[in-house]
Amino acid sequence: MVTAVLVIDMIKEFVTGRLGNPRAQTIVPTVARLLEAARRDGALVVHLTDNHLPGIDPEFEIWGAHAEAGSEGTEIIPELRLEEGDHRIYKRHYSCFYATGLDALLRELGVTRIVMTGVLTNVCIQHTAADAYFRRYETVVPSDCVDALTEEEHVNSLAFMERMYGIELTTSDELIADGLTGGSSQ
Repeated sequence: MVTAVLVIDMIKEFVTGRLGNPRAQTIVPTVARLLEAARRDGALVVHLTDNHLPGIDPEFEIWGAHAEAGSEGTEIIPELRLEEGDHRIYKRHYSCFYATGLDALLRELGVTRIVMTGVLTNVCIQHTAADAYFRRYETVVPSDCVDALTEEEHVNSLAFMERMYGIELTTSDELIADGLTGGSSQ
């Protein structure tokens, strides 16, 4: 089984920028520790980051202008920087699969299992989990490596994804102990 760890929207805009929040900041050390283990274990690391076209993306109607292409806000936070062998894919919608090359990349590399980290649990994580389900990926979400704007949104979204998409809900400690290329399918 080939595993990919998806790092979703851990960019300046959503961690420390205009749409940043302390809840996003609290998961940074845990995500960093998980990425270190993933690279050590030979899992693929893929950063998926908002990169909107100025003035025309539909998300602006809900969130206002954010993460516009070429802006500082689209930069990956330094603590989770790209390393050799990592991939980065830009996205313009909530789901990391919608109108991106993610599915093609994962299939090319033989990935069957994805581990999702990042923000927001109830928006980009949840929409990506839906698309992963319909594409038949085994999907794992460490609850301490994702977060939302509120605890209620976070908890409700995790329960929804577990019930509706059959995600494996776990923690970073459990994943690291099992090895990132291990899991229930091995």
